[in-house]
Amino acid sequence: MIITFLGTGTSQGVPVIGCNCAVCSSTDPADNRLRSSVHILVNQLSIVIDTGPDFRQQMLRAKVEKVDAILFTHEHRDHIAGLDDIRAFNFILKKPMNVYGEKRVIRNLMNEFPYIFAEYKYPGIPQVNIHYIDNQPFEVNHLSITPVRVLHYRLPVLGFRLNDFAYITDANHISEDEKKKLEGLKGFAICALRKKDHISHYTLSQALDLISELQPERAYIIHISHQMGLHSIVQNELSENVFLSYDGMEVEF
Repeated sequence: MIITFLGTGTSQGVPVIGCNCAVCSSTDPADNRLRSSVHILVNQLSIVIDTGPDFRQQMLRAKVEKVDAILFTHEHRDHIAGLDDIRAFNFILKKPMNVYGEKRVIRNLMNEFPYIFAEYKYPGIPQVNIHYIDNQPFEVNHLSITPVRVLHYRLPVLGFRLNDFAYITDANHISEDEKKKLEGLKGFAICALRKKDHISHYTLSQALDLISELQPERAYIIHISHQMGLHSIVQNELSENVFLSYDGMEVEF
């Protein structure tokens, strides 16, 4: 399994217009983050989690030539706004894109992109095959995927476990029952917006507490705002098996 972090930031990422902080003015590429998304390659199966506004740029930068399925965590625009750009894969692969999401999330996609779901479709629009999921395991081309229910303040969001890797973004609470799905991980990607408290995202210390509790072999901090601080400094504050992820970071399990 090869994991590529396509984007590791948020809409509060960098550069931020009008902000002259050290992160926003940094020349270190690790401090320049697009909206959070990940590409997962299992054998020849290619999966992307979330298509934010930077989706096209991320696909080009990572040279992803094939996507078999897109999994959506939730309906916020920084996680869905790039859906229109799947049309390039429709054209190249000559087939609709398989899209997986909860009914609420799919309903929001239909509202945001009504032309994709219209009864009478305009030529050349994105083509999708919708797959409704809930908090129960499902399969994509015989690969079993386990959803993990988390809360983004009061909004239910899904994380996903694929084999020994789990990806959770936009969360600040995981129930004890759901944590059981995260036992025995080799890789764990978990959001941490910043060091200061936030109403709907884990802070760095809260994410580190969760990592300490779950004991994955390796952990990766994602969904990072410019308020976290410089990558070079924050990374030095972390233990040897915890990594402040950066755009384009590639790991293998």
